[in-house]
Amino acid sequence: MTQSRSLLPFAAFPRSLRPVPEIGGIASPNPGPLDTRDTGPRPGSPLWAYLTVVTAAGILALVIAQVRPGLGGLVEVARTPLLWLVLVLVVLGELRPVMVNSSASLVGGTPTSTMFTFAALMHYDLPTAVLMQAVAMIVTGLAHHRAWHRILFNLAMVTLACTAAAVVLGAFGIHPSPGSPWVPDGAGIPAIVLAGLAYFMVRGWLVCGAVALHERRPVGRVIRSSIGPQSLGYGALLGLAPLVAVVMEHSPALIPLFIAPLIAIYFTTTLSLRRDHQATHDGLTGLPNRKMLILRTEEALAEARPDERVGLLLLDLDRFKEVNDTLGHPVGDRLLQIVAHRLTHSVRPGDVVARLGGDEFAVLLPSIRDAHAAKEVASRLRVALTEPVRLEGMTFDIDASVGIALYPDHAPDFELLLQRSDVAMYLAKEGRTGVEFYLPDKDRNSPERLSLLGDLRQALDGGELGLHYQPKVSLDDGRVESMEALLRWWHPARGLVSPGDFIPLAEQSYLMREITRYVIQRALEQADRWWRDGIEVPISVNVSARDLLDSSLPEQLEAGLSEFGLPPAVIRLEVTERILMTDQAYTADAVRTLAKLGVQLALDDFGTGYSSLVRLQRLPVSEVKIDASFIRRVGESADDERIVQSIIDLVRSLGLHSVAEGVESSEVAAQLHEMGCHAGQGWWLAKPMPPEEATVWLRTRLSEAFTDRPKDPARLASR
Repeated sequence: MTQSRSLLPFAAFPRSLRPVPEIGGIASPNPGPLDTRDTGPRPGSPLWAYLTVVTAAGILALVIAQVRPGLGGLVEVARTPLLWLVLVLVVLGELRPVMVNSSASLVGGTPTSTMFTFAALMHYDLPTAVLMQAVAMIVTGLAHHRAWHRILFNLAMVTLACTAAAVVLGAFGIHPSPGSPWVPDGAGIPAIVLAGLAYFMVRGWLVCGAVALHERRPVGRVIRSSIGPQSLGYGALLGLAPLVAVVMEHSPALIPLFIAPLIAIYFTTTLSLRRDHQATHDGLTGLPNRKMLILRTEEALAEARPDERVGLLLLDLDRFKEVNDTLGHPVGDRLLQIVAHRLTHSVRPGDVVARLGGDEFAVLLPSIRDAHAAKEVASRLRVALTEPVRLEGMTFDIDASVGIALYPDHAPDFELLLQRSDVAMYLAKEGRTGVEFYLPDKDRNSPERLSLLGDLRQALDGGELGLHYQPKVSLDDGRVESMEALLRWWHPARGLVSPGDFIPLAEQSYLMREITRYVIQRALEQADRWWRDGIEVPISVNVSARDLLDSSLPEQLEAGLSEFGLPPAVIRLEVTERILMTDQAYTADAVRTLAKLGVQLALDDFGTGYSSLVRLQRLPVSEVKIDASFIRRVGESADDERIVQSIIDLVRSLGLHSVAEGVESSEVAAQLHEMGCHAGQGWWLAKPMPPEEATVWLRTRLSEAFTDRPKDPARLASR
């Protein structure tokens, strides 16, 4: 349910403190750790102070209204059946307010008791009217299980509104009493109109003040969003009150006839409200749907102040599909209802929880201080969801990924906010971080990145992509173990584009496969040139997990090696540690084919993922590259030194070679050598070089023992 508008301005005490949604809601047996049921405002808070002052003033007015004229008149009128009839109608009208539309249902309906209370005020006197309303408020509060602080506030609010109306009537010389009732006539219309306006304004202002403090919104905004539907309802009821007073005087037996039109209005508005609610709310959870979320977001954007942010959180449940597939949709639906219930109890007053479909929910933060506050809300949502849920005799652990986009930082309107919170949510899901903000450079749908993707397509065809080569050097004797091919892009307008800018973009598009084929082909061409000159150095090529599982990759390598007459050892494929996180790699035909072909695999950036070295035995890996983030802190951090030493020892125990990335000093190189690391790579050893420079470097650095080896006669004969 929409928390931001559930405070019933003009009707009753803020109902956002009530946990169960008013329409279409659920009462979960597992509400979660953050469920607060009618606990009331925090003592000492501005809302607590406001409610205390209003309640005290109202109770004082009620006591004065009863004591000042004495109880004689009240006892006299209590002997008449008419009073008890009107009292019953007041109680019934308070129990079931009339809802004009969905907006009115969110801000609270109009109680039909207003008509009879205002009629009693004009016909009898203030003490009778407020006492009748007090009885109705207490009965209604007990029937709806409201807390006493709410009941007292509602009673005080109506007492002060009736007192204001009585003061206006008194200013026109109208002083009714049980012994001398007043019967409205044409001359009293100005007094009736102004008294009704005073009643409406006092009641409205008092509740709107509570709403504003509760939701931390300006009172003017609350009034503007509530005044329309409420004024229509109250105007009609207050306008009918004089007719009720006339009937009370001349034909009391006809009073029950007023019930008929009220019932007709009630059922008509209920049907209209139900249709309106179905169009704007989710049928399963009772939460607002996308249509309602759009309306609430547009309102929040229109009302946002320069120092405020509007946040949109997109939340997707992790592993929900497994529950649906395993236990069926009924259990999945029940789980979604519990999730909806927990979310509505975990947001701040004024926030909006909506269901967009499936297991995807959205939370609108109409007014947020900054990004840190938005992340606090997101974290609270995830904490609420992690409480175990028991259904069908089973216990479920729920988790969610949350993406956050802020106005005006990330987007100017709802559609872009939703799109960019979706991007952030997938970043959180892919990175397993739980919560992420929108990052433009990670958005493959941003205009700049779409433009960059188009330019990358042209770069492939136009020869703008090239390879640099960085050596991997033995830490034992300085021999060159291999050369790693690194992709470079020279954009005609942007200049040199960082691989970090275009490689992730390519991985999310159709171009990655073509780029991989391009790099492998260029690397084989370079290897052929080097091996022709006697520089028999292997070349390493980075491939993605998707490339490694592509059945066409071995075919391309086999065809390329055959075309140039090169042995499989001339090329190695480097894959990130993430490949170890999926069992697909161990059953993929491409991996088995590469092993049969004799193409070796190297594991890149090891130490940054979640894998175990034991799993390396299941892949044809010959080399493990330790991530540079650990190597850079060798000599500075004892913890990182222990991690590096452990990796080196385990790699050696598996019969593999270890390569340290990011070797930037002789001290680090020496320490790695002492640890038993086989080889190193980094700017201190050699920077990435274009092919011509790399060729010169290799000629000067290769040892005589390496360059003077006899050439392969079989390969030379094939030329």
